Amino acid sequence: MNSIYLATEGEGVHIGTPQVFVRFQGCTIGCLNCDSKDTWDFEGNRWTKEEVLSAIEDAGGKNLKRVSITGGDPLHPSHVPNVLELVTELKSRGYYINLEAAGTRIVPEIFEKIDYISMDFKTPSTGVKTRVELLSTLINNYPSKFQIKAVIETHEDMIATTDAYNQLLSMNTTLNFPWNLTPSYNLNEEFPLERFRNVIKWNEEAGGLFRVIGQQHKWLYGPDEKQV
Repeated sequence: MNSIYLATEGEGVHIGTPQVFVRFQGCTIGCLNCDSKDTWDFEGNRWTKEEVLSAIEDAGGKNLKRVSITGGDPLHPSHVPNVLELVTELKSRGYYINLEAAGTRIVPEIFEKIDYISMDFKTPSTGVKTRVELLSTLINNYPSKFQIKAVIETHEDMIATTDAYNQLLSMNTTLNFPWNLTPSYNLNEEFPLERFRNVIKWNEEAGGLFRVIGQQHKWLYGPDEKQV
């Protein structure tokens, strides 16, 4: 486990919503522009289920029953048994659960239990690729309970995202889910105003296929601050 803390969601469809973040330690995906490389290794502290549940309750208090499971990669095979056990217990206690999925795998036994899936679509600037077929599986099996998020750093990223949208459209009659573009705001970077303007312009030129939603927590605290 990396950390458990209370913060307000800074991106995607749940932006502005307070929740307890449960951040798992360990990720093998290796995105080039990752803003959480401190979560990559698997050498973090080992927590018992009881310690995790206690930390969630301490962070959220009695009234906040909303959790976002993130990482790292919470769907890495080594994490799946613990995530499944945690999700099952949290649902029995009445929690709403969002899970941040890295766009590389679907884990049905977890996805069926949680309330919402925030799935990455990996763009070329990440150095990682998300299979369009994986997104089609989301559409077919988990309607109305997921969003797709794509980090856009370059025009090439925008082209790849638009191409994926069109591929999905050819495979499915409608695309009735939120697909959000996140203009990248990288570590040690000044606010990239021109990039934000470009992403908005590119989306308009593409016919407004997506929603452009920046990362509110980085606007407030900068790109390097953790646990905000």
